[in-house]
Amino acid sequence: MADQLDYSVLDDPQLLQIIFHPDSDWSPPPEGATDHSIPVESDVFIAGRFHPINQTTPSILYFHGNGEVVSDYDWVSRFYNEIGANLFVAEYRGYGKSNGIPTSSNTVADAHIIFKYFQDMLNSNGYTGAIFIMGRSLGSQSALELATSYPSEIKGLILESGFIQNVRLLKYVGIPLPIPNLESFEKAAIKRISEITMPVLIIHGDLDTTIPHTEAENIYSNIGSSEKKLLTIRGSDHNSLMLVGLQEYFDAIKKFITGG
Repeated sequence: MADQLDYSVLDDPQLLQIIFHPDSDWSPPPEGATDHSIPVESDVFIAGRFHPINQTTPSILYFHGNGEVVSDYDWVSRFYNEIGANLFVAEYRGYGKSNGIPTSSNTVADAHIIFKYFQDMLNSNGYTGAIFIMGRSLGSQSALELATSYPSEIKGLILESGFIQNVRLLKYVGIPLPIPNLESFEKAAIKRISEITMPVLIIHGDLDTTIPHTEAENIYSNIGSSEKKLLTIRGSDHNSLMLVGLQEYFDAIKKFITGG
């Protein structure tokens, strides 16, 4: 396991106002899906939704983007199932049916608990396929944390519209600098992802202005894996990757999780 990062650096009030925008929307699970309530501390529960397809195929633990909830992925789940993946979407504190107040440090701490819950759920229900971790935008933080923490238990890492350089992200959104200890945190974060050796798939839109494509290039150049791919969806922005490049998007994920 790689050295731990002090995520409390990212709990600065200015940062939290930008990072988290909880949405309390929720709708019942579609046929075949199951809802899960994961205890992360006393009286705090994280919601998750599982869309299974086959006990022997790969399973993806997915951390969604900001302003999203698990039910937003109900329509997407069928595409994951069609490529042979079981999909488990996890929330953050204050999102959807999850309670509590999100911070960067408790979001990362919760990711560890969610991962162990996910493993136990799969094992107890006879799922034997490989585990992959996927994070979109905000979720890339949780996904990277787990990839660096459980390299022998995770087969591969998928990042969509992700980032590691918070200083540059703050400049994009106009937050005044400096935030205490942020630059030293980023140096440690870059060093940490250099230790990731599992296969990695990075997906990003070339027209993304929320998290520019240069962040995908930054992750690609710094991540330690020798098996890494950067897929650029041409003509897509932060929220239109699947809309613009649906076939290309899922072809890449299918190839990645099946080794085809």
